[in-house]
Amino acid sequence: MSTKAVAIARDDDRWRAYDLEPTELEDLDTLTDTMRDLGDGLVVAFVEEDDEYLAIIRIDEDSSDPRVFLSDRRVLTTSSLAEALFADALPMPAPREDEDDEDEAVLQHAHPIGDLDLLDDLGTPADALVALIAEEGMLPADVAAAISERAGAGEIFDEVRD
Repeated sequence: MSTKAVAIARDDDRWRAYDLEPTELEDLDTLTDTMRDLGDGLVVAFVEEDDEYLAIIRIDEDSSDPRVFLSDRRVLTTSSLAEALFADALPMPAPREDEDDEDEAVLQHAHPIGDLDLLDDLGTPADALVALIAEEGMLPADVAAAISERAGAGEIFDEVRD
């Protein structure tokens, strides 16, 4: 299993990037505490697991609660990491009664959940975020890189990712 967590932090109009240790992320509170240790200003974290989903978590200096976006709500029931991190912050998907007869087309499309506007002021409005998630061939790492680039942190984000 491949899990990656990266955060970008902005203090005084300068971005820094950090590689986070996914095995130390027990829940959203632990992740948020880790993010607050990175800086007093804006911090955005990206968590991806097995190219299945991208979670985006944002904290601001003037807000006590994190803002959370998950590219596909279905992983709340299929990923123990996603469930541990986001089950308390996002509504769990209702179980389907007849999963064997689900329409194949429905299974092929992600179902984003959470705060779609969390990156508006960083160059990625809600419609652009959804378009990036839905774009054919875009892996979660590609989406995170595109978002970082739009925010002006692409170069340092790429340094941490490599």
